[in-house]
Amino acid sequence: MKKVYHLGIGATLDVIGRKWKTIILCHLGNGPIRTSELRRKIPNITQKMLVQQLRELEEDGIVDRKVYNQVPPKVEYSLSEDGKSLRDILVSMSEWGVKRVEKLNEAGANIEIENEDYSGFLKY
Repeated sequence: MKKVYHLGIGATLDVIGRKWKTIILCHLGNGPIRTSELRRKIPNITQKMLVQQLRELEEDGIVDRKVYNQVPPKVEYSLSEDGKSLRDILVSMSEWGVKRVEKLNEAGANIEIENEDYSGFLKY
């Protein structure tokens, strides 16, 4: 069956549209990272959800998975070339989110962004 997107953004959101995927990708923008480190950096994600999202990103060619032959096993995730190509999108989304939260807070909201760092993507 042919897959049809009504707009190009649909194809993008099909890959990175889930909440955790963009957060995972932003952390991977700083370089290779182990699953346990990612879990610590994203405390609200469950282990099951983290692994599921990483597998989907790997299947879509956005993330590379490297398994080291050692005991205990060591697995690292990093951005593939396609993943690195998302840099401008993710930086723009991060900057937009920071500006939005600032505007909402000026209007009386009480919103905090725990980590505004997306500098890893600025390396690429």
